[in-house]
Amino acid sequence: MPVNGHSHIRIARPSRDLATAERFWVDGLGLSVLYRAESHGVPGEHDLLMVGWPDASWHLELVYEAESPVDPHPTEEDLLVVYVDGEVPGELVARLEEHGGRRVTSPNPYWNEWGVTLEDPDAYRLVLCTRAWSNS
Repeated sequence: MPVNGHSHIRIARPSRDLATAERFWVDGLGLSVLYRAESHGVPGEHDLLMVGWPDASWHLELVYEAESPVDPHPTEEDLLVVYVDGEVPGELVARLEEHGGRRVTSPNPYWNEWGVTLEDPDAYRLVLCTRAWSNS
């Protein structure tokens, strides 16, 4: 199968705490748990949480390995942008904050003008953009 616009994308990131991350992404943003695996303390294995919208062509994979944890080191430019195509609902921002998110100012004024930026519990940034996007 060739790599093309129909290829599914997985964004993989380490997490400090999968339960905390799940609260932000699932209870806060509204993604679904697509898959979960637990290492049960087996050395070299890791806990895994995959979240996304079931009909999307991407998902977010969050991993944690108790024996050898990886501390996330995102920069302020590591963004996951969701195009809302309209005003960002205030209740959504409040729910994300209630579930571990922290609203931040972006160093890029574009995102401050056209969206809302929040840090997840691992300090990765989510931008809810008021604009629409299409690759076609």
